[in-house]
Amino acid sequence: MSGGLPGFHNAPVSRAVVVAAALFSVAFGFRGRFLGLGLSYENVYGKLRIWKLITSLFAFSSTPELIFGAALLYYFRVFERQIGSNKYAVFIVFSTMVSVLLQILSLAYLKDPSFNPLTSGPYGLIFASYIPFFFDIPITTKFRIFGLHLSDKSFIYLAGLQLLFSSGWRSIIPGLSGILAGLLYRLNIFGIRRLKLPDSTTSIFSRLSWPFLNNSYQRLPVTENDGNIPSNQTRQTEGVHPATEDPMESSIATLVSMGFDRGSAIQALALTNYDVNLASNILLEAQSM
Repeated sequence: MSGGLPGFHNAPVSRAVVVAAALFSVAFGFRGRFLGLGLSYENVYGKLRIWKLITSLFAFSSTPELIFGAALLYYFRVFERQIGSNKYAVFIVFSTMVSVLLQILSLAYLKDPSFNPLTSGPYGLIFASYIPFFFDIPITTKFRIFGLHLSDKSFIYLAGLQLLFSSGWRSIIPGLSGILAGLLYRLNIFGIRRLKLPDSTTSIFSRLSWPFLNNSYQRLPVTENDGNIPSNQTRQTEGVHPATEDPMESSIATLVSMGFDRGSAIQALALTNYDVNLASNILLEAQSM
């Protein structure tokens, strides 16, 4: 699964989070100082250092966790494109704060030194993102491997499981806290899903200059048919006879089979460079408003 358009087009907040995670992980993890970054009972209920709390939210504890975590953060940028950077920034703040609070409560309840410190990194955001991934991202491909029934979403789940169990209970607690935070956001506690940051705040992320992470995006040419793409019938009237099934028509048929009308499907596909997953997200969001 690609997660939509390549790069961080229309996803500046996701780009900032991925860059921050990479920089913090390199600065603290590769120097061998990551063992004390995560939350623990002593540094939470003793002398809490703000810099350590901030670092624990971004720096992954090891290189494999950084690889899997950054890949998942990159994929989940699709949600920022779906709801917009303003609302996605609220989702990040909410899921992170709730996840940290749940981790602190867990440490207070367990008081087990074997869990100290918990694994550091943006676990709250990553696993909170699995909630909209589960409910809103449709399955587009199914296949079997060694008798197992899998789908195109299975690889994202497997990456999450690898990250969740990477450090035993030290990583399970932050992961479960993130999942609960995602559920609370979906339940729209205190109307949180209607909140969004002002443009002046989210525009700061757009000004971050990272040329190696920015991909240019060109919209496909628009035709006169439905204002978006040419149909097979239009091509035939122009003397063009496709030898195989039009992939655009196949994408439209997929969305129509999911219950969306053809006109809305065409518009959503045109806006997303004909990415079926992202187009379905836009249509689902439109229905929920």
